[in-house]
Amino acid sequence: RMLSGYKPKTDIKDSYKILELEEGCSPDDVRNSYRNLAKKYHPDSSSGMADSKAFIRVEEAYRVVLSDLAAKQSSDRGEEEDEEQLKAKSLQHRHYLSFEGVGIGTPSQREKQYMQFRVDRASEQVLQYRQQRLESRAAGSHLSTARDVRQSKKVKITQAVERLVEDLIQESMAKGDFDNLRGKGKPLQKFSHSPHIDPMTHNLNRILIDNGYQPEWILLQKEIRQTIERLRSGVLASRRKLGEPMTLPEQKQWGRVCEQLAEDIRKLNKRVDDFNLVVPILSRQMVHFSTDKEILRARKMYEAVLE
Repeated sequence: RMLSGYKPKTDIKDSYKILELEEGCSPDDVRNSYRNLAKKYHPDSSSGMADSKAFIRVEEAYRVVLSDLAAKQSSDRGEEEDEEQLKAKSLQHRHYLSFEGVGIGTPSQREKQYMQFRVDRASEQVLQYRQQRLESRAAGSHLSTARDVRQSKKVKITQAVERLVEDLIQESMAKGDFDNLRGKGKPLQKFSHSPHIDPMTHNLNRILIDNGYQPEWILLQKEIRQTIERLRSGVLASRRKLGEPMTLPEQKQWGRVCEQLAEDIRKLNKRVDDFNLVVPILSRQMVHFSTDKEILRARKMYEAVLE
């Protein structure tokens, strides 16, 4: 690698623009501009325009401009040396095995250029490390914020459910739904002596069960099971009535029975969807019934009866 082919990540002209300078400025101008912009964009400053990404661009531009000024000064000094002496001597290519192949000219010139190259490379590595630190901090803050939001939503939902239950209880008490409960005005009896069951929860559940209360999903489940058993019994009874073998009119009648079964199964599957929306336990959800499987089931049961 040669120094003339080495280019920092930021273009030199863009670096001057970022520092609000023009080419040909002095190193003091560069340092003064960098200080002002650092106070303006540094993340730890109290400025209202603090921006970590903008500060990284300013710092990188500052390094690039300083490197450009140093390269120009070294090239000006090199031009003052005797060029005729260099032309008279052949290039010693073995010299270029040192300094990582960086630089041109005399060994002293190449050593200075190599030192500047190392400074630029170290500056870029420092900038990359700082940028990675800032990005990792930002990612960590986003994750903590997301966890706080989820926890806050969970607390709000829990509080809303508790308020809703309390409102329903108060509304039922106002309507007099609890006035006709068996054992009103008497102390609650202990229904269970198990030390592993909360007495209050167990007593409340027992009171609800004794007074005929059942959750919606249990009623739906019971309705679905009764409906499918009724449909299966009806199909099996129709098949027995038609007998074996079936004549052409009997086959048409069996086809109508199957069509009606398909319509009933379609309606029943809608009730299954309603059940799956309200059941609180995922393992209790039900799958749709299949018309073809129910018809095949009726045929097998009919054949078993014949045997």
